[in-house]
Amino acid sequence: RFAFVLGNSARFSSMSGSFQNDDEVIRRIMKTTKTIALVGASKNPERPSNRVMSTLQEMGYRVIPVNPGLAKQNVVLHGEKVYADLESVASEFSSIDMVDVFRRSQDAGQFVDEAIKIGAKSVWLQVGVIDEEAGKRAFAAGLDCVMNVCPLIEGPRLGISGPDEKSNM
Repeated sequence: RFAFVLGNSARFSSMSGSFQNDDEVIRRIMKTTKTIALVGASKNPERPSNRVMSTLQEMGYRVIPVNPGLAKQNVVLHGEKVYADLESVASEFSSIDMVDVFRRSQDAGQFVDEAIKIGAKSVWLQVGVIDEEAGKRAFAAGLDCVMNVCPLIEGPRLGISGPDEKSNM
C-alpha cells in the first residue's frame, strides 16, 4: 500500500483514496496550539462539545466557543463569551491556532473554509466528522487538518497533556 502526504499534514492512500490522520500532525497541533475556536459549542453539560471545551481549558488551552444561537443570547460558557461565527472570533483575537469542529460532516466544509479565511493554523474535525474535500482545501491553504478524532483521546494516547509552553507558533 502506498500513501502520499499532502502539505506534510495528512495521508491519502492510493489504494482507497481515503484520509489517514498522521500522529506527527496531531502531536504538532496539540503542542503548538494555544487558542482554539470551538464551533458547535453547547451549554448543555451532557453534550460532548461542552465536556471537550471544559477539559481543553483544564489542559491549558484558551477555548473560544462559537454558536450563533447562544451568541444572540449573550451566553458566557466556561468563562468565555460565545461568538456567532469564526469571523467574529478573529476580529477580537490576533491568532486562532485551531478550529475545532463539532458539526455534521455535511456542514464541516463551510467551517474549514472560514478557518482558512481567518488564517487559522489548523482544523480539527471531531469524532464522526469527515470531509475529505474540505481537508484537501485546508492542506492546499497551508493548514494542518485531522478528522474523525478527539483531542481528549489523542492527547493521552500520544502522551500530550496540553500545549507546549515554549512554543510560539
